[in-house]
Amino acid sequence: MDILEVARPALVSGLSDVPVPSIDAPRAQALVERCPRHAETPLTELTSLAADANIAQLWVKDEHDRMGLGSFKALGAAYVIACDKEQGAHSGRTYVAASAGNHGLSVAAGAQAFGAASVIYLADSVPEGFAARLREHGAEVRRAGATYEDSMAAAHRAAEENGWALLSDSSWPGYFERPHRLMEGYLVLMAEAIRQMPTPPTHFFLQAGVGGLAGACAALARQAWGDQPTIVVVEPDAAPALYGSIQNGAPIESSGPVSAMGRLDCKMPSLIALKGLARDADAYTLISEYEGEAGAEAMQAAGMATTPSGAAGIAALLSMSDAQKAELGLDSNSVVLTVLSEGPES
Repeated sequence: MDILEVARPALVSGLSDVPVPSIDAPRAQALVERCPRHAETPLTELTSLAADANIAQLWVKDEHDRMGLGSFKALGAAYVIACDKEQGAHSGRTYVAASAGNHGLSVAAGAQAFGAASVIYLADSVPEGFAARLREHGAEVRRAGATYEDSMAAAHRAAEENGWALLSDSSWPGYFERPHRLMEGYLVLMAEAIRQMPTPPTHFFLQAGVGGLAGACAALARQAWGDQPTIVVVEPDAAPALYGSIQNGAPIESSGPVSAMGRLDCKMPSLIALKGLARDADAYTLISEYEGEAGAEAMQAAGMATTPSGAAGIAALLSMSDAQKAELGLDSNSVVLTVLSEGPES
């Protein structure tokens, strides 16, 4: 495992016109709480894994059953569509998105709930089980290319050609409004975690694909807890989008093989997330395929089944050498917060 430790704020050029992540948790909570399937997700202490990591406490925010959709992504795209409904801008609209599965479920469920249509583009590597779940929520599913980036390009073309509403969980020059609002939805889980934590954490491990979850949670964590938590971003070594951009000092497309951590296998960062994390995160780590799988196995043994993507934060913690722990100030007094971002694949 590699660790890139930085002094905040990290200097990243090319982001002057990019908004920082929202911290308006009350706005998101007020709308999400009106959803009939809304329920607060649990924060669970894992004493056995804390002992394995030689820390005082390990807390896991468990998003595996958020609104019955299986991941934190339920709070994202569906929240954007709910906001559109409040403004009367959803009727007769088709939302189109690229997804590695969970984002697409949120788009599909949100569109279905509010009387809109959805078209979801998937890379060939996304399991057919996810495609079937998307169809159950009324989405039209189209396959496009070998990578998430291929499916994103196809969704973008379809939006332009058909006049559909592109709803991405990433952001790029000229495309900020919807992903900014989508990240605002993720504040719901972070606001819950802040209330649920008995004491502020000393360390906060956040997995990242394009970085939306990490960017939103880190922003609200800084508002609530200030400088205390060391915030650690975790990515697959096959897709170091944020790590590479921070190291490069500018947004950069990473390269690497297809990762088994499919929901994190994103080669380009969201610019909104990158700008927020450059301000808020202290370190960026890259975990191997083996380490990701070992993290999922550890969570399974602890009674919290998930995928290597869902367990990536825990995987990074458990994979650190003593020297790496010392580098980040992790010791027997540390209190670590992580997010189990999704349930097991079905």
